[in-house]
Amino acid sequence: MPIRFLLLTAFFSMSLMPSAQAENSLRETTLDNGLRVIVKEDHRAPVMVSQVWYKVGSSYENDGITGVSHVLEHMMFKGTSKHPAGDFSRIIAANGGRENAFTGQDYTAYFQQMEKSRLKVSFELEADRMRNLLLQPEEFAKEIKVVMEERRLRTDDEPQSLTQEQFTAAAFVNSGYHHPVIGWMDDLENLRAEDLREWYRQWYAPNNATVVVVGDVKADEVFKLAKQYFGPLKPSKITPTKPRQEIEQKGVRRVTVKAPAELPYLLMGYKVPVIKTAKESWEPYALEMLAGVLDGGDSARFAKELVRGSQIAAEVGAGYNMYNRGADVFNFAGTPSQDRSVADLEQAIRDQIKRLQDEPVSAQELARIKAQVIASKVYELDSPFYQAMQIGTLVTVGLDPKLLDEYVDKLSAVTADQVQQVARKYLVDDGLTVAVLDPQPMGDKPAHGAMPAGGGRHGR
Repeated sequence: MPIRFLLLTAFFSMSLMPSAQAENSLRETTLDNGLRVIVKEDHRAPVMVSQVWYKVGSSYENDGITGVSHVLEHMMFKGTSKHPAGDFSRIIAANGGRENAFTGQDYTAYFQQMEKSRLKVSFELEADRMRNLLLQPEEFAKEIKVVMEERRLRTDDEPQSLTQEQFTAAAFVNSGYHHPVIGWMDDLENLRAEDLREWYRQWYAPNNATVVVVGDVKADEVFKLAKQYFGPLKPSKITPTKPRQEIEQKGVRRVTVKAPAELPYLLMGYKVPVIKTAKESWEPYALEMLAGVLDGGDSARFAKELVRGSQIAAEVGAGYNMYNRGADVFNFAGTPSQDRSVADLEQAIRDQIKRLQDEPVSAQELARIKAQVIASKVYELDSPFYQAMQIGTLVTVGLDPKLLDEYVDKLSAVTADQVQQVARKYLVDDGLTVAVLDPQPMGDKPAHGAMPAGGGRHGR
């Protein structure tokens, strides 16, 4: 059996080797105004996705204006002098496309998916609103109410989301990751149109943006269009943010959230490095493998031993994102079974962690997890949108997009000993934060189930 899994790993590795990469390799240019343009040709279907990524998100925000990046994302659809409010979406729809936007901790991005010949439509609209947004007070007054209602529905009235928010605020004290992407309600209530105007002037400029295009296009033609539409835009003076490196944690932090809910919920997070912050380049890939061992499908340890085996957990998962601007947390989240407690689930997760620390993963199990993770990456390449997402994320957090081509090799090189090393080094109490949802009577509120590990994005 081990040979079969190793053959699977080799097969999936070869599927991403130079023959495939040469056809779809990245090409890029930087315009005179600092705009970076990256193109990946994928000629399997006559479509393209165009994304504009700005290096600004909630981790850039200060106290008092939290949520400003997300609110500005909403306002980007509210018109320029050339294209009044509503025009952007109407024009994209009239050209058979779809569009939206999303804000994260480290970025804000806007995208259109259209037939390949419509790229110039996307570029003309995005270039216009990059520098010419009106930000009219009356539109802001309406949209800020939309965002506040979004916060009520997605966070305040969602007990698992509320627990996630409190968990993150406890895990990060002085890092920009302390703030929720959607912002604190008090800050939203006191946000003003001028706050957005200043944020827009500060960060929305060609020299703080990257355009990513993936699909049935020719790179030289994309560069020509980018120069035509984005080239005339003036750059800004971008002042780098303060480092805001998280202070060293000195012990377990615990949070209890009391909210109307049907089920309890557990969140555990250990401080870990990401590619950008790791002193040892292999550690993020070993952490990725560790997540796969515990939560890599129905045959992984959590599903096999905690859900089906001991039946301690109704749901349980592990999550890790190596592509962040700053150090992050390795997350565990779950809901205990009906006759079990949150304490039981926490102990069961701790037992699984200790097992990883005490016993190296077997060669067979490691090979199986590698094959699954690599296969998942192969399938993701079927989506031009996801390819663009990967490229845009890496570039915007300050990483080389060529890391995507190295992923399979680096993951394949991870050893059982390295998985054990990162478990011993990072999954320790001094870097642990625990948040528990303590269910309160529901009243007339609808029932809520558990959410998966990790945080989500807030879109328009």
